[in-house]
Amino acid sequence: MPITTCIFDAYGTLFDVAAAARQAASEPEFPHLQDNWAELANHWRLKQLQYTWLRAVTNAHADFWNVTQDGLDWAMEAAGLAGDAALRQRLLDLYWQLRAYPEVPAMLKALKTAGMNTAILSNGSPAMLDGAVQSAGLGDVLDDVLSVESVGIFKPDARVYDLVGARFNCAREEVLFVSSNGWDAAGASGYGFVTAWVNRAGEPVDRLPWKPAHILPDLTTIPDLAKG
Repeated sequence: MPITTCIFDAYGTLFDVAAAARQAASEPEFPHLQDNWAELANHWRLKQLQYTWLRAVTNAHADFWNVTQDGLDWAMEAAGLAGDAALRQRLLDLYWQLRAYPEVPAMLKALKTAGMNTAILSNGSPAMLDGAVQSAGLGDVLDDVLSVESVGIFKPDARVYDLVGARFNCAREEVLFVSSNGWDAAGASGYGFVTAWVNRAGEPVDRLPWKPAHILPDLTTIPDLAKG
């Protein structure tokens, strides 16, 4: 069945989640972040994800913005930066303005030119996602931005992936689902989507029952995959 619909995870897939810490570390107000910004960014992202999984399995859903702040607080304490209110606020402000990876605009434009449906499917809250999309200037190349807040549980719960078919009236086999998270690509594969894992860091494949159909170093070739 041909691909009609290309769905993207947001954070880490379209948007560079390390950009907030990288930017703050380059600013003169935060010289103490220059040596450990990458570690802070990695801890922040890991805890953010871990908290979504734990909240999903314990039925303790919270807005992704709350989860993001909780993850940052843990990461800052682990880095010896707890109590630095100015740095915390700056990092949170920057998170609303994350940069898209360089290949993203042209890739999405090529998909739209080819007649594909394009959308984000993300754990992010609607307000967070709107801020990121507008900051990156991607509004014109996305048909929709779907948030887990409409179902009240985080990925990889099947109810999240159900949002795609409900919105675009497409079969699962018509969907190319793209994520930088191996667990998300695996979950979407098990759901029935055709999946592409954007493995920018060259990590091993997760030991899960499902595997991504494609493993890519970046998003450049997504339009070719969608064409089949």
